[in-house]
Amino acid sequence: MKKLLSLTALSLAVSSAPALAQDDWPGDRPIHMTVGYAAGGPVDTTARIFAKYLGEELGTSVVVENRPGASGMIATQHVDRARPDGYNISFVASPTLTITPIIQSTEDLDLDEDLTYIGKLVDYTNVLVINNESGITSIQELIDYAKAHPGEVSYGSAGVGASNHLSGELLSQRSGAPMDNVPYRGNAPAMVDVMSGNVLFMFDIISTAANYIDGGKVRPLAVTSRERNAALPDVPSMEEAGVEDYEVKGWYALAGPKDLPDEIVEKLHSAIVAIAEDPDYQEAIDKAGYDIAVTDGAGLKEVVDSEYQLWDEVIEVAGIETQ
Repeated sequence: MKKLLSLTALSLAVSSAPALAQDDWPGDRPIHMTVGYAAGGPVDTTARIFAKYLGEELGTSVVVENRPGASGMIATQHVDRARPDGYNISFVASPTLTITPIIQSTEDLDLDEDLTYIGKLVDYTNVLVINNESGITSIQELIDYAKAHPGEVSYGSAGVGASNHLSGELLSQRSGAPMDNVPYRGNAPAMVDVMSGNVLFMFDIISTAANYIDGGKVRPLAVTSRERNAALPDVPSMEEAGVEDYEVKGWYALAGPKDLPDEIVEKLHSAIVAIAEDPDYQEAIDKAGYDIAVTDGAGLKEVVDSEYQLWDEVIEVAGIETQ
């Protein structure tokens, strides 16, 4: 089963017995929404947009708490240990539930048993961008070059096991072209080295890659969704570009601790649905480079299970060792 790594004794302190769900939840008490990444990044920025609208919909304040570390697991562990009364929830990025549990040594948290899936909120798509001076203008040219120059094609990522690392592994496996991952401490330094030519290409979220593309600093070759993206209408999908069975989409979702009462789950999901229909929220999400893609808890679990299986296979074939 999918388990998350143990934390310090302090982090593992068990909450007192859960209170019964109240009909008037949330009342005037604030809801604390944890984010497993640092303030100012794309996950945090989107969480704060969502928190504003969630607070308005529920009639209370939603406080965003950043608990970065272990690829989002520290925040997830914190929520799992919280009282299941609806006042502690988690804004989760997809890698935390579908990649990190495979990569990292795990012992303490069983995702199938110890979390309540509330629903998916938005999707995001990555784009493969390549050094402008490379002379490569298509995915097929990239694949052909990699096959003709084994050991010479490298791509940047935010680290071993990051979603853009595994996006590169998936491309290598689907195309049969040898490509080497070069891990960095985040996407920004990887992008710097793509522009300088120290690595040939990388995958990045469209919303953050757009400035580099628009400024002519890197060249986009393909997006990772099955269909083209509205933000880059002239850029083909991987499948259009000739890479069969290739689709990678990231997403953000809402989860809570185990045994979160059904009444609270239903209220939260109803709030998600209502927020998704708000034109101002739609505009804010579109401007941030995301697509609204709402599911309920059962739908979220299906997505998690499917993507976990995909990445488990990619990681096994790539021979990536558990950390």
